[in-house]
Amino acid sequence: MKESDLYLPLKTFLEAQEYVVKGEVHNCDVLAVRGEEPPVVVELKLSLNLHVILQAVERLSLTPKVYVGIPKQSKILNRHPKRIIKLLRMLGLGLLVIDSNKRASSVSVLLDPGEYKPRISKGRQDRLLGEFNKRMGDPNLGGADRRRGLMTAYRQRALAIARFLETEGPSKAANIARTLQDPKARDVVYRDVYGWFNRVSTGVYELSPLGRREIALW
Repeated sequence: MKESDLYLPLKTFLEAQEYVVKGEVHNCDVLAVRGEEPPVVVELKLSLNLHVILQAVERLSLTPKVYVGIPKQSKILNRHPKRIIKLLRMLGLGLLVIDSNKRASSVSVLLDPGEYKPRISKGRQDRLLGEFNKRMGDPNLGGADRRRGLMTAYRQRALAIARFLETEGPSKAANIARTLQDPKARDVVYRDVYGWFNRVSTGVYELSPLGRREIALW
């Protein structure tokens, strides 16, 4: 497939909406004009990449109606449709998906250009700042490999409990919470997210063999 294979299906689609369409006008792959409306510019690419996005952003100095046109088979769009659409919406760009099948070509408009006004999620922002304020110090390097795990405020709380049990031996959850001045200590040992704690009897917990091995890594 060539980029030019996308042109005729797109031209037919736009002409059906009473646009006059011409290709390769002043570095614009496709230019469509309808009456006194702002012109429509479409940048065609076989794959959605940074190059075509930069091209399209540059065209916004010519008109607010700028689209990226890609083939229906685009792998990145099929893998990450919501993220791609969100990115283009943030940039004020539109997105067209073109099926260049000669027998039944078609064009789908996935996104029209428009001004992006992000809606702040207060709940997510509160959780973000809550983690920031609860975390002790700055234990993680920004950009570090997350596969090993991150030092979160929750993990710091679990480590404090694990080290207490390592020193004191089996203890009541109430005593752990009181000594560490952590009212949520009961929840941490009960949920046992990391497998570090064993329940000895009602309300009494000890450090598990896994916990003994893993706390040394942190």
